[in-house]
Amino acid sequence: MVSGELLGGDHEVSAAMAGRLLALTDLTTLEATDHVESVEAFCRKALAIRPSVDGVERSVAAVCVYPVFASAVRRMLEGSGIRTAVVAGGFPSAQMLLRLRAEECRIAIEEGAEEIDMVISRGRFLEGDVGFLTEEVGLFAGLCSGKAVLKVILESGELQREELIRLASRLSLEAGADFIKTSTGKVMPGATPESFAWMLDEVVCHYERTGLRCGVKVSGGISEPAVAAYYYRVMADRVGQEWMSERYFRLGASRLADKLVAVTGSSSGYTP
Repeated sequence: MVSGELLGGDHEVSAAMAGRLLALTDLTTLEATDHVESVEAFCRKALAIRPSVDGVERSVAAVCVYPVFASAVRRMLEGSGIRTAVVAGGFPSAQMLLRLRAEECRIAIEEGAEEIDMVISRGRFLEGDVGFLTEEVGLFAGLCSGKAVLKVILESGELQREELIRLASRLSLEAGADFIKTSTGKVMPGATPESFAWMLDEVVCHYERTGLRCGVKVSGGISEPAVAAYYYRVMADRVGQEWMSERYFRLGASRLADKLVAVTGSSSGYTP
C-alpha cells in the first residue's frame, strides 16, 4: 500500500480524475466461485459505468476473467467499447507445461479474448533460467500478434529485488509484450511505488531504444482512489499526458470501481 506520506499533500480525488481512472480500469473478477450468471451480472455492472472524461462519456477499459468465461464476456460486451481480457498461461502460478499454457492462450483468443494477461514462470526465472522468460513471452507474443493485446504479469512481489524486476521487465518488452503488469492480485505485496517506478523506467528505456511505446498495468491491492491517482500522476509526470490512455496505462481492480463511481457522483444506472 502506498503510504500517506508518499501520496503527499491533499489526498482528495476529484470527480474528473475519478472519471479518467475509471476509463483506464480493467474491471476484474478472478474468483473460484465465478460462474456464468455471476460473470454476466459483472458485465452488466461494467456496462453501466459511464465515466465522463473531458466531457466525453466513456466506459471502463476491459473486463478481465478466466478463460472459461471468454465467450460469454465477449458476447455481453459486443459493441460497447469494453474489451474482453482473459488471464492465461497457468494463472496465477504458471506451474504448467509451456505447451499447455500456450494452448490455453490460443483457445482463449479463439473464444473471444481481445487481451491476454499472461503470467511468467517466476520459479524458472528465480532459479536463473532467464532465457525461459524470453521463450515463454515470445511464444505468447506470437500467438497474440494481430489478434490480442499481450499483458505480461511479472508478480513483482515475488521477484522483490530491483535488478530482477528490471530484468524481467526488459526481457518481456524485448520479447514482444504490449504491457508489463505488476501482479496477479493473488500475492502480497502487489503493486508498490518502487516496483512500478522500476517497470516504468524500463518501458521508457525500451521506447528510447526502439521507438515502440508499451504500457504498464498496475494491479494488486489498488483499492483506494487516492492510490490509483498516485500511480496515474507518477506516470503522467514521467512520460506526459499523451501516454495516459488505455493503450499505455491500466489499473487492474475489483474493489476500486465502486469507490471511483461514488467520487464521480454519477451512477449512470450502476449498482455496486
